[in-house]
Amino acid sequence: MRDLMLGVRLSIAAGRSGWLRLAMIATGVGLGVAMLLLVASVPTASGNREQRRSDRGLTHTTDKGGLLVRTIESRFRDQPVRGRMVRADGPVAPVPPGLPRLPAPGEMFVSPALAELLDGPGGDVLGARWSARVAGTIAPPGLAGPREVYVYVGSGDLAGGENTVRVSSFGGRPAGTVRAEFLLLAVVGAVIMLVPVLIFLITAVRFGSSARERQLAAIRLVGADGRMTHRIAAGDSLVGAVLGLGLGALMFLAVRPLAGELLPADFAPFTSDMSPPTASAALIAGFVPAAAVAVTLAALRQVVIEPLGVVRQAGAKRRRLWWRLMPPAIGAALFVPLLGGNRAGASLGQVAIGVALLLIGVVVLLPWLVPAVVRRLRASGVAWQLAVRRLQLDSDTAVRAVSGIAVSVAGIIAFQGILNASVTANLAAQPPADRFAAVVFSDSGDTNGWAEALGGVEGVREVGRTAYGKLRIEGPEQPHAGVRVGDCDVLRQAAALPSCADGDIFAVRMPGSDGASLSPGTAVQLYDYAGDKALSRPTVPAKITTVTRYSNIKLGLWEYLATPKAVGIEPSLRGLNQDGLLVSLDAGDPDAIERVRNVTTRLAPAATVEVFGDRRVADQFAGAAQAAQAGAVLLLIFIGASLLVSSVEQLRERRRLLAMLTAFGTPRRVLSMSLLYQSAIPAVLGLALAVSVGSGLSAALLAATNGPIEFDEVAIAGLTATAIAVVLAVTAAGLPLLFRFTRVQELRTE
Repeated sequence: MRDLMLGVRLSIAAGRSGWLRLAMIATGVGLGVAMLLLVASVPTASGNREQRRSDRGLTHTTDKGGLLVRTIESRFRDQPVRGRMVRADGPVAPVPPGLPRLPAPGEMFVSPALAELLDGPGGDVLGARWSARVAGTIAPPGLAGPREVYVYVGSGDLAGGENTVRVSSFGGRPAGTVRAEFLLLAVVGAVIMLVPVLIFLITAVRFGSSARERQLAAIRLVGADGRMTHRIAAGDSLVGAVLGLGLGALMFLAVRPLAGELLPADFAPFTSDMSPPTASAALIAGFVPAAAVAVTLAALRQVVIEPLGVVRQAGAKRRRLWWRLMPPAIGAALFVPLLGGNRAGASLGQVAIGVALLLIGVVVLLPWLVPAVVRRLRASGVAWQLAVRRLQLDSDTAVRAVSGIAVSVAGIIAFQGILNASVTANLAAQPPADRFAAVVFSDSGDTNGWAEALGGVEGVREVGRTAYGKLRIEGPEQPHAGVRVGDCDVLRQAAALPSCADGDIFAVRMPGSDGASLSPGTAVQLYDYAGDKALSRPTVPAKITTVTRYSNIKLGLWEYLATPKAVGIEPSLRGLNQDGLLVSLDAGDPDAIERVRNVTTRLAPAATVEVFGDRRVADQFAGAAQAAQAGAVLLLIFIGASLLVSSVEQLRERRRLLAMLTAFGTPRRVLSMSLLYQSAIPAVLGLALAVSVGSGLSAALLAATNGPIEFDEVAIAGLTATAIAVVLAVTAAGLPLLFRFTRVQELRTE
């Protein structure tokens, strides 16, 4: 303990240079701790959000005297608007969480985010949707997050029936679960962030290690033995780690209110939710100092500290490859059961471990790869020879600095691959918005009078109709299939048609679903939705074109698309269930779709309006990809700072050798190029390994989600170019110090 405290005192009382080194360690460790605390807060934030959603869940009852509730789902601009229409059916009707009382007829309670929309541009159009005045705001216990757009509307005529339920209380159900795809993305993102952070933490605690080793040599001179110096060095590391812990906690408190701004509105947490569990916080508080001490003692194993100086153990090391292949091999094996989208029996922990092992594979393979390559490099110019010889003697320092960059690049490539594939898949599933801009869909199938009401809305140019029926072979227990009927322009909103004319019929394929099919050339009967009334006797063509339907359209399940003439009915679709109306809007009137939603809400509050060509989800993924790209650049710049510190320490150690080379006539240009090669060779090898592992990891994750395996070459090239630019910038920043150390005065010794 006395030796530890001596190390603490030496670290604090080391003067200006000592404080500078301590500040660098504390800043680096603090940044790492802040990121660890943010990642550790994710389970708490997610759990609290799901718990609040569960607390406002409905407990159904058939007894009178409860609360009548109808769910509302709408949109305003790009914001989803959700809520409930309520009416008390007795004196003891339950009050939803977050509300002081039930809204009276003509009143509504809104979330703070909805209140902002009502007070903002176009708020009057949104306010006309429910014809109710704002009576108050919903408190946080009734909201999933601070940016959720939610409303409770009081109704005086809500009655039990279709789309309306009677409830006795709220809550009482276990918290729901987040969609597996989002959890997968969150787990992958957390692992990708944690591995570079841990590597950076290890690098940060080694800032200024050369100065500390010279200080320990002086202590040996006054009588300390080797074990004492190790304990003193451990005490010195503890100071920076503890200061970093405190600084990291302050950074976390300062940054956590901003965390929600970087996430989509549905996932934005309350600031109070961004709190790591006590066990996780305690684990971080214990791990960081322990890691600092462990890293310091491990580094001292390669150093012999004598009273007259410091000697580093160098020389050729035999690095074995077999155990370095184990982490990536095990990681890849964990993904094998998931290939093809088969996630049965697999867990998110399995995915997280697989991602972590593949990224760790970059770290353990790079120390073998760099010596194996530089050992085979042939001599060329003097600068090249100096750099290669230096790396052949000792490549550990360069590899350690490049490892952080390599892991970050590999992780970000994998993360962006998933996001870009999600954007592509989402856009491919969207119907075009060329002629019709949206579809109004009625769950009840009763749209009598809707076309006239929608046609009278300001900004609506045209209303198209579509209907649903059944094709059935006559006879008991014969197969049947659903058919969506409309003119060619309407059918093009359901699937991409190669060509279409009145009288055409198409078989429809739905990805991931095996629908019913009828034999070509079969005579069938067309029935209405209920299947009670035969309307016509069409024939399934002997040669029929198969098309793939857009998955992001809610128009029921059907196996055929047909024009009215193909199934033998009138263009007015009379007799079929006309459950969808497609509207064409004035492109210069952004409020036209909002007025359509207002009219639809008045016609049937449970009806939905879907916008074609909706890029909202795709834009969210694209925004996340851009945020990941920006975060990767910041992370690379930060790692570049640590790379610069390591480069400066190497130059300081070799100052006398560099001065001697200059004294013998070696041009500074040659030494500068040598410095560049020493950084560039490990960096190029590390990036090549990172791109390979990152692309492979991206392909494995896409295969696990059954998505298209595509690579974003532009993003990969941009990230690689940024990493190379960081290496060049670090080299350029070290040149002034190189020129200073190559002066003749550096040869003087006492």
